[in-house]
Amino acid sequence: MKGVLFLCLANSVRSQMAGGIARALAPAGTKIWSAGSRPTSVRVEAMAVLKEIGIDISGHRAKSVAEIPAAEVDTVITLCGEEECPVFLGQATRVHWGLPDPAAVDGSEAERLDAFCKVRDELRRRIGDFFVQPASSRQ
Repeated sequence: MKGVLFLCLANSVRSQMAGGIARALAPAGTKIWSAGSRPTSVRVEAMAVLKEIGIDISGHRAKSVAEIPAAEVDTVITLCGEEECPVFLGQATRVHWGLPDPAAVDGSEAERLDAFCKVRDELRRRIGDFFVQPASSRQ
């Protein structure tokens, strides 16, 4: 595996958290990117819940999929839940993990942070499994 791209709409939460977690768990030499089709800015809640597990994405910025070196990506993982996922036109294996957008949760600050934590924990589980599974069984 040479490069993994985590892709969602705004590149503000799910793909940013996935990129941060993957950088911590990926085998040495694996390149990790995150991007979106309509990038906005990285949510402070995403930064906060990753900081809780020792991962710092405070210096990250939301990026457009057009900024990613397509020739270096061999796996694209889309993270869109209910919204339409962006398309990556490069040659790559595609995997879809439909996860809810915690930024869309209404409620108290505690309820919203809980939603971010749930997505973080699910990403950590899936990414951990992803990097230990043989390539033929990844989904």
